[in-house]
Amino acid sequence: MSNNRGESTLSFRAWQKEDREACLSIFDANCPAFFAPNERSDYARFLDAAPNGYEVCELAGRVVGAFGLVTHGDGGTSLTWIMIDPDAQGAGIGSAMMERVVSRATVSGLSTVNIAASHKSAAFFERFGAVAIGRTIDGWGPGMDRVDMELRL
Repeated sequence: MSNNRGESTLSFRAWQKEDREACLSIFDANCPAFFAPNERSDYARFLDAAPNGYEVCELAGRVVGAFGLVTHGDGGTSLTWIMIDPDAQGAGIGSAMMERVVSRATVSGLSTVNIAASHKSAAFFERFGAVAIGRTIDGWGPGMDRVDMELRL
């Protein structure tokens, strides 16, 4: 996974069962900075359900991020469980992930992606045009507010 100059490049692929521990490690590394500790069991159950539409990001053959674009029965679409290994933050991975989300949503003919963020991560999504439409104090757990957002395409 290198370009002509020998630099590592970021790649995306569908999540596989073998990625479970790497994803849980990334969750743990982001807790409690961006996720409430009580959310870990929810994330583990999500992964155990073999989520359709969930992807991992690899850099130099190592999983450094994950996210999903999930369509619900009511026709809505949500960005779910997006996270980046803190050791890889600041390298443009978040921007690449959001570009992929927008591209996948656009190709699917979607006009809006719903995002359930925390008050600690909402500013990241705002950089890409997402707007807050609601806030629940302690919605993810003590000290971790839930911010419901919409990204209009």
